[in-house]
Amino acid sequence: MSHSFHSNEVPYKIYLTEEELPKAWYNVRADMKNKPAPLLNPETRQPVTFEELSKVFCDELVKQELDDTTPYIPIPQPVLDFYKMYRPSPLVRAYFLEKALGTPARIYYKFEGNNTSGSHKLNSAIAQAYYAKKQGLTGVTTETGAGQWGTALAMASAFFGLDCHVYMVKCSYEQKPYRREVMRTYGAQVTPSPSTTTETGKQILKEHPGTSGSLGCAISEAVEVAVKTPNTRYVLGSVLTQVLLHQSIIGLETKAALDKYKIKPDIIIGCAGGGSNLGGLIAPFMGEKLRGEADYRMIAVEPASCPSLTRGVYAYDYCDTGRVCPLSKMYTLGAGFIPSSSHSGGLRYHGMSTTLSQLYHDGLMEATSAIQTQVFEAATQFARTEGILPAPESSHAIKVAIDEALKCKETGEAKNIVFGLTGTGYFDMVAYQEFNDGKMTDFIPSDQELSIAFTHLPKV
Repeated sequence: MSHSFHSNEVPYKIYLTEEELPKAWYNVRADMKNKPAPLLNPETRQPVTFEELSKVFCDELVKQELDDTTPYIPIPQPVLDFYKMYRPSPLVRAYFLEKALGTPARIYYKFEGNNTSGSHKLNSAIAQAYYAKKQGLTGVTTETGAGQWGTALAMASAFFGLDCHVYMVKCSYEQKPYRREVMRTYGAQVTPSPSTTTETGKQILKEHPGTSGSLGCAISEAVEVAVKTPNTRYVLGSVLTQVLLHQSIIGLETKAALDKYKIKPDIIIGCAGGGSNLGGLIAPFMGEKLRGEADYRMIAVEPASCPSLTRGVYAYDYCDTGRVCPLSKMYTLGAGFIPSSSHSGGLRYHGMSTTLSQLYHDGLMEATSAIQTQVFEAATQFARTEGILPAPESSHAIKVAIDEALKCKETGEAKNIVFGLTGTGYFDMVAYQEFNDGKMTDFIPSDQELSIAFTHLPKV
């Protein structure tokens, strides 16, 4: 197979022009026949109201959270102007990976790591910071797992002059001191979670002494601080429908780039923790599928150590370990589930976006899980062929993209495979070191461990 560049081939990088940057986010819920189940007030068990949510989130973001009928929501000009500093991001043809695999498949990846935060998270962080500033707020609080979201929010908060307090999952806080320092450089206060600075944190530490933390823990602490601090709101980097809305910029750009060369993807793959990048990547393609205009295979890839879609239950559950947030109907492992500390990266959330959960439940997308050491094998192969050190999260998608490309090698089918490269792995060197030293382990929870967490699901 020749991989020399010819004029009739797709270029290595497909760039959109600044004028082609999407001017509106796409709300996939508008095209869903079965809408995601509503968030419930944890006390009354009734659908949460605008008034209730606005005590925690910015008003405009609450409107977006509750809107499942408006297909396109204009991107505010200040956000669009910020996007232009690093967007449109490139869609790259992985010629060298194809050659190494000896596959007839054509592999493309949407690269979201070309900004200082190192990931796609900035797409939503800048939008949420803008709405907070527009509302006249002075500060925001949040949680972060691997650190990409916290970094992105610190950058966005600095841009709009907001105070930013980040609760970082303790194992990531300890493994990634330089990620923490990037946040502090942008002016954020960073606290390892669970901490002794909140009532929720103290309670979690009492129940789980020495715990390495989880996103569910960090969310609880950040929400508590937001509610108790004047002129401050909580913002979230994944899971919520408003975040998937902002991240649709990824899929809209991807589709526009593919359309430029009349390429129709057969398989679209994204890593899945809470669902932000996967939901953003597949949004316009899922819209076509929902409207009956086209069909695609869409695959969510999650870690075998935290397998909410593939081994969780579809039920109402708390969004956070401290059980202070609304109840969400989603695929969940139980709010009390805390992944093993050996798990690397940010895919540590016990549940999945309500939107993606509904789409998966309706059979409109697939899900699979990947074992950690195999994920890092794929990451290493990608780094050595394509020249980018991928984030552990993204490497889950790389693993399955390689698997699918090798299937094409067996069948001789030249399928178009698209995956999301959500960010770079330069702050994940502790994990890479463990892998390179042969010390990385694979943790897969037993059915018994999961069943214990399921027993604590709320009765709704």
